[in-house]
Amino acid sequence: MTSEARTSPAVRMLFRAALPLAVLLAGCQQPALSQRSPQTVDPSSVAGDITSSRRTAITTAVETVAPAVVSVNVLEVRQVRVRDPWAGDPFFEQFFGRRPDRVMQQQVQGAGSGFVVSPDGYIVTNDHVAANAARITVAFPDGSQLDARLVGTDPETDVALLKVTPESDLPYLAFEEEEDAIVGEWAVALGNPFGLFMAAEPSVTVGVVSAVGRDFPLQEGRVFRDMIQTDAAINSGNSGGPLVNASGRVIGMNTFIFSNTGSTVGLGFAVPGWRVARVVEELRERGAVDRSFYTGLNVRPLNERVARALGRPDARGLVVASVDPGSPAEAAGLAPYDIVVAIDGEAVETTADVRSRLLDARPGDTIQLAVVREGRTITLPLRLQRATG
Repeated sequence: MTSEARTSPAVRMLFRAALPLAVLLAGCQQPALSQRSPQTVDPSSVAGDITSSRRTAITTAVETVAPAVVSVNVLEVRQVRVRDPWAGDPFFEQFFGRRPDRVMQQQVQGAGSGFVVSPDGYIVTNDHVAANAARITVAFPDGSQLDARLVGTDPETDVALLKVTPESDLPYLAFEEEEDAIVGEWAVALGNPFGLFMAAEPSVTVGVVSAVGRDFPLQEGRVFRDMIQTDAAINSGNSGGPLVNASGRVIGMNTFIFSNTGSTVGLGFAVPGWRVARVVEELRERGAVDRSFYTGLNVRPLNERVARALGRPDARGLVVASVDPGSPAEAAGLAPYDIVVAIDGEAVETTADVRSRLLDARPGDTIQLAVVREGRTITLPLRLQRATG
């Protein structure tokens, strides 16, 4: 009897079913898991790799910048008018007469942020944080606090410069000088939101530079031009803190947010670092920014009636009403009925536009005026003269 004959039918069926599986496993070149040689994993090596991967350009920048970011605590004295509770009461006034409102002084505390820009204790913050303070105290991340004096302030750019007297050199920040903020690059905002953490490490939020060159209408006398937009979270109390790039250099100073709720919605704005640096230099040297220039040019917004009379297709620009004799405007060749349509290549339609375009101008600078005269556009250079008297 052959071996096949001795095998039962059930065994033969099982053998035939298992045969394809055996062929499939034979065609696989990888050894079975149970046949692999055992490998030893070093836990300390894994922890080291994770720690290394957690450290990025952002964490390095924060480690560099944080020691120079401060909280700015201010005490303001405001005059408050208190209305007489009986004012307007005929019965009371019949016997005691009408009494005037009382004016009382009230102390108000406020808080913002700032950053050190020199080892000997010069500190930058916003004008709206410190300009009206009766007393200023600066709190450092190491827990120390120092009284500060206001060196100077520039309300138009919302920049203020403070000075403390440290016992030793302070860590300080440098402004980005090689190039302006780059749209899309990392943006790190540091400061003390809502004044929650005085004399402590600053809070850090990270986003990107969303846009540059954002301009806004005049707001309470402030000219917000060329602003940096970022989605890094900025809240009340962050005002005056630095906005830095991944290299740890200041690209802007956090100033305000746009929000319908009062809290951050990813629309924060910073004064560009190059403008802050220039204003700080002037405040340090003179205590103020000198914009006392004189043009001798008197202009008015162009309206439709005057535009039609001058043959203009629209009412854009400023019409020259008069030119002072012997003034820079006369020397530049300007004349009545000229229409100024641009300053240094930027369109102007209102006197507020002129103020905005001349934000960075100083006495002695020369500006280029685009002027429409008898239907032709010409460019006239005008040298700003220092105002006297």
